[in-house]
Amino acid sequence: MADETSIKVSAATRDRLAALAAEEGTTIRQLVEELAEGRPTQAEYAQRAELARAELASVLGTVPSEEAEAKARGLLQRLGASQDPAAA
Repeated sequence: MADETSIKVSAATRDRLAALAAEEGTTIRQLVEELAEGRPTQAEYAQRAELARAELASVLGTVPSEEAEAKARGLLQRLGASQDPAAA
């Protein structure tokens, strides 16, 4: 068995995780592992942004301005905020 550890959460959080896991037909362990694996760290976001800039430079011969990046980031945040988790 792989290295394992425990995390401490409130009883209310544990109960919520159990309910979410049951709805998805999975376990709390799998639910938490999917969350951890599926959510990038800030360093991973920065690495992705750098790779995107390099790809844009390769394809377009230039990279977007800081203003264009800020607008794109704002759009993506608005789109993410407007997502309905029930629809996913």
